Amino acid sequence: MVLFSLVASHRDVDLRTVARLADGARGLPSQLVSSGALNGVVALSTCNRLELYGELPVTSGPTPELTQTRAELVEALAQRAGFDPQDVAHGVRLLTEDDAARHLFTVVSGLESAVVGEREITGQVRRALTEAQRDGTASGELVRLFEAAAHTAREVGTHTSLGERGRSIVSVALDLADDVTAGQWPQRRALVFGTGAYAGATMAALRDRGCADIEVYSASGRADQFTANRGGTPVGEEQLAAALARCDVVVGCSGGSEPMPANAMPDRPLTVVDLALSRDFDPSVADLAHVELITLESVKLAAPEETGESVAAAQRIVDQAADRFKHQRTGRDMSAAIVALRQHTMGILEQELGKIRAHHGCTGAHQEMEFAMRRMVKSLLHEPTVRARQLAKEGRADDYLTGLEALFGITIEESEPSVLDTPPPAHDSASPSEPRLSSAPRAAG
Repeated sequence: MVLFSLVASHRDVDLRTVARLADGARGLPSQLVSSGALNGVVALSTCNRLELYGELPVTSGPTPELTQTRAELVEALAQRAGFDPQDVAHGVRLLTEDDAARHLFTVVSGLESAVVGEREITGQVRRALTEAQRDGTASGELVRLFEAAAHTAREVGTHTSLGERGRSIVSVALDLADDVTAGQWPQRRALVFGTGAYAGATMAALRDRGCADIEVYSASGRADQFTANRGGTPVGEEQLAAALARCDVVVGCSGGSEPMPANAMPDRPLTVVDLALSRDFDPSVADLAHVELITLESVKLAAPEETGESVAAAQRIVDQAADRFKHQRTGRDMSAAIVALRQHTMGILEQELGKIRAHHGCTGAHQEMEFAMRRMVKSLLHEPTVRARQLAKEGRADDYLTGLEALFGITIEESEPSVLDTPPPAHDSASPSEPRLSSAPRAAG
């Protein structure tokens, strides 16, 4: 089976494009798996990226099937998001096998984030797998991949100083807001849009800074339940205008379908922090003289750099984890291949021995013949067993598995996945290699 990832991140395309692609990807994993096109799909969508991790039911790669799958995914995303397929093709990157695994390990460790080392991405990766398992689109091999990613994130958190200062998208955004808002946090009033994970992180970060007067608005009507669990004051639709008029900082985390227009803003000084991938506030809000707009792009530009030593240490852990995952996959495949070859060969032997027993009965001649045939089969299996382990060490396991299928019709079935064990959440950056999508404007800020 071939693992791959299709990646659109803030390094390659603008954030508004990422948001549109993420919207287009909703429901796509279930469609791909139910149609039989893929064994499994996990969609990782954050404020900075859309990544589709998939398992293709072929024995090795790159293959014509993989090329076709990429083209079909690009076509589906383009159609759903309202883009030209060629633009999408130039804005996403395809990674396969070891490269796909290494990329996920890098992402979950915070090394690909706009704020390097931030820990929120760990929770987002965990939730992506949980949702795929709930929807029935997480294959066993993808579960193992994400389990290994979670373990890598724990190693980075334990053995490096990366992220120990608690920097994140939210914290950097609130630092920017602090610079442009009058007064101090204990005297400021805040209004949070949304009730998801980002809203929860925002509430916690505001309290850490001493802000106690926090109101929460939810277009879906979940503010009452959210504030009952986390504190704050719920705001309904009819109270929203008054809440905007009295707050000093408003933080958008909901990603509602209709961004709030500039004419809905109160005529007073206001700091607007828009962390929603698909925008809670229209970019024209930035043109208002009394409004300061902070966006994800602003955060990306202002994010502090981590020390080179911490990044290098984390990268070494990621590299080791990627190599370990590769060897585990290869070893698992080789063990299964050896067992399958032995079962196939011994099955034929037993058939032939059955014929001999039927013809000769239980005689001394029969026993001698059976003993000789078993020794011969054991000798014949010795060299294929040794070669399996040698080829695995040389990175040529696919050659062996392809040979088994071509010569004997033996295919290696995947084993059942184990239960995912990941740490609690802690957000989200891929090396540039493709041009930007030209279909969407750059995000403001």
